[in-house]
Amino acid sequence: MSLDKHEMAALVARDIRPGSFVNLGIGQPTLVADHLPADAGIVLHTENGMLNMGPAATGALIDPDLINAGKVPVTELPGSAYFHHADSFAMMRGGHLDVCVLGAFQVSARGDLANWHTGEPDAIPAVGGAMDLAVGAKNVYVMMTLFAKDGTPKLVPDCTYPLTGLGCVDRVYTDLATFVIAPEGVVVRETYGITFAELGERLAVPLLRLDG
Repeated sequence: MSLDKHEMAALVARDIRPGSFVNLGIGQPTLVADHLPADAGIVLHTENGMLNMGPAATGALIDPDLINAGKVPVTELPGSAYFHHADSFAMMRGGHLDVCVLGAFQVSARGDLANWHTGEPDAIPAVGGAMDLAVGAKNVYVMMTLFAKDGTPKLVPDCTYPLTGLGCVDRVYTDLATFVIAPEGVVVRETYGITFAELGERLAVPLLRLDG
């Protein structure tokens, strides 16, 4: 069976090293916060100015003034800190984040990222801090469905949408497979409800097996 968004988030959380400083992009990547071990010492950064953000807030824990960059109510963990938006972007641009997790419209076989605009005349561009994160974080993970609603692949030989960053993506987590963007090519690490051969038939990107 393919993975749902919560299972994808759990996989991403599993791969984040204890003690990392991490930014979770708007949308599905925010779900990663709900799957991080409480004792891992992972510090979440949100670009609207907070460190040590906790999981999403529910019920009586919801404070309308305490939100992440995607306007989702969140909790704060002991030691949380707040700061100016400019300071937050300085952290992103200055190489202080170990990992960022972003959504995407497309990722190329070389690790190019397109996640802010589809290029359609009526589409609303929304770059936010994605460009800063793509070039500033030490590791860039993408979390997305492998195919768009019309069935076209999002993992492609070359991006056709406006680019966010060049050669910046390290790993891609999807509902059907997890990929590593390596110097030698796109490596399939795990598959879910689909075989390696079936992936090869549906994607125009040459694929490598993790075991060689």
